[in-house]
Amino acid sequence: MTDLIAMGKAAKIAGRQLATLTTRQKNEALLAIADEIEAQSSVILAANAQDIDDGRSRGLSDSLLDRLLLTEKRVTGLAADTRKVVDLPDPVGKELESRLLPNGMRLSRRRIPVGVLGVIYEARPNVTIDVATLSLKAGNASILRGGSETLRSNLALVTVIQTALRDVGLPQTAVQYIDNPDRELVSQLLRLDEYVDMLIPRGGAGLHKLCREQSSIPVITGGIGICHIFVDESADLDRAVDIVENSKVQRPSVCNALDTVLVHPAIAQDFLPKMALRLAKSGVELRASSEALDILNKLQHEAKVVAAGPGDFDQEWLSLILGVRLVANVDEAIAHIQKHTTEHTESILTNDWHNATKFVNALSSSAIFVNASTRFNDGGQFGLGAEVAVSTQKLHARGPMGLEELTTYKWIGYGDGHIRP
Repeated sequence: MTDLIAMGKAAKIAGRQLATLTTRQKNEALLAIADEIEAQSSVILAANAQDIDDGRSRGLSDSLLDRLLLTEKRVTGLAADTRKVVDLPDPVGKELESRLLPNGMRLSRRRIPVGVLGVIYEARPNVTIDVATLSLKAGNASILRGGSETLRSNLALVTVIQTALRDVGLPQTAVQYIDNPDRELVSQLLRLDEYVDMLIPRGGAGLHKLCREQSSIPVITGGIGICHIFVDESADLDRAVDIVENSKVQRPSVCNALDTVLVHPAIAQDFLPKMALRLAKSGVELRASSEALDILNKLQHEAKVVAAGPGDFDQEWLSLILGVRLVANVDEAIAHIQKHTTEHTESILTNDWHNATKFVNALSSSAIFVNASTRFNDGGQFGLGAEVAVSTQKLHARGPMGLEELTTYKWIGYGDGHIRP
């Protein structure tokens, strides 16, 4: 029987020990994890293969199976990503500011670990390694709860992590996993505020809603991306096709993949055929508004094009489907995005600096790009190492959550017999 209170107590104790570790000690643990991932690669892949087989028999979609899948290359990547975290600067102990008060007291503000993180996630087993390694480097303990579809994969990875922690003399309870798929345990975790300091859900809208409504722990929400690209009348069309293709096709099952492309009417007759032909090669289905549909239906191409339904522009597709709509100008593009966005990632393709500036300033998504793919909203691409999540809320952390976002701070005052008058 899973005892979450016992897990919480153990995590709290482990977190206090982690908070006092040196950078060298934390890096030794991370290197041991990377080595153990490579040593146990066959065990991890065998566990994942069972999860994949079960997923297929349960009728999971191809996009979900891709999120679940581990290959030799992806496992090697997990070890490599862990070693990259070793190379990242340790934020713990960093002094953010220091000043001398008029009364002679020296006051400073210093980064410290959050404490214990609770992370609830679905499908992607690489999240287990990302969360554990970043949490450890930031001095935090963690309690993880993955989806039932990845249970074997996650248990294999947590065993790897705990073995490495034991080998370097650190508590295995620094990273714990809720191995019971009973959903009631999620509700219990949401109320474990005596022991868990921050909750991070990574999953669909239903999971985020559940956490916001029921959690007694501060929640960092994000990871749901309805991502947009606006192609304006001044854009380089060939480059725009490349960027749209990369944003949609490179890995369609992730949160920073493109969901809707907005196109200026002045270039639609030229751009839409180029885009449709390119995307047809990857099997992308286009869900087009009436104006875009009229143009696309006149073309001789292999693209699958259907009329957009009432809710299609509010969909995070996570698959090879792309919404297409014509908008009159940058203002209409901004208005569409503001209506439908989850404030994850937006991009404008333009050679008009005025339009670019207006687009960037008017939108408040966690990442906004000019003439670049939406796929760049990623901790690794930002130089943060791996990420725990992409936060779309406005308090504490926004965008990819790397090491610094897993810390808080404390004030330290150095006096010399000071008393308050």
